[in-house]
Amino acid sequence: MIESEIELVKKELAIDLGRGDLFSKLELFDDVISVDIKSKSDGIFAGEKYFKYICNMYNIKYELFIKDKDTIKKGQKLANLKANKSVILKTERSILNFIQHASGIASKTHNMMSLIKDYNVVLLDTRKTRPGLRVLEKYAVRCGGASNHRMGLDDCIMLKDTHFLGVSNWQEYVKELRKKIPFYTPIEIECDTIDEVKKALECDINAILLDNMDYETCKNAVLLRNEKARHIKLEASGNINENNIIFYAKTGVDAISSGCIIYDAIWLDFSMRPSNG
Repeated sequence: MIESEIELVKKELAIDLGRGDLFSKLELFDDVISVDIKSKSDGIFAGEKYFKYICNMYNIKYELFIKDKDTIKKGQKLANLKANKSVILKTERSILNFIQHASGIASKTHNMMSLIKDYNVVLLDTRKTRPGLRVLEKYAVRCGGASNHRMGLDDCIMLKDTHFLGVSNWQEYVKELRKKIPFYTPIEIECDTIDEVKKALECDINAILLDNMDYETCKNAVLLRNEKARHIKLEASGNINENNIIFYAKTGVDAISSGCIIYDAIWLDFSMRPSNG
């Protein structure tokens, strides 16, 4: 767990506990109890490290019968936890929130991946993440089998129309930019038209994002790239989902980025209930 993940867990617990769990103030029948987490959904599991961190933080004894990236079946027992009743009750919602949310994204991602498994194309996420949850959500994407695009503005440069305002020569602009950034920093140019793709292919860049282009235009961009600059990667992006991803995969692009694997993902349905014996 990196520092931002630890802070996220602590913040979530603090929000839920507020001034303190009211039940724990009763101090009645606070015996050690045993509870199970079961799935009411099929899908892919994610959130293992968050589950373990919270349990270790509160000295909860646990058995986790599944690991990240594993397939989940409806009715499957995922974990058993043993701790004082007050501890279980004060951590229950936070534990479930993390693993349900992460597993929902992993499952959505896995479904998208299964549609393009026969094509030599990489599925990427985007920076369209919920405020404060980027590390968690991008981790869940990896559990679903896809790859992360850039984590933030500090690890890759993507130039788009706003960057090029007032710029007449893209080649010179990129050349000057290269002088001011770390040597291995990748540069990608976002293009809306084939004419822009032609200009971008003349620049010292690593990739071109084909923004909201239809399938035929993407095919033409691939042909043009193959003719002029095979080393430059092509990424299709813009309103790509389960209904159309296969058509973009068939165009020959190297990667497809889709924000819906995060923002359209539905939580898996898990429950925590007293163990049966």
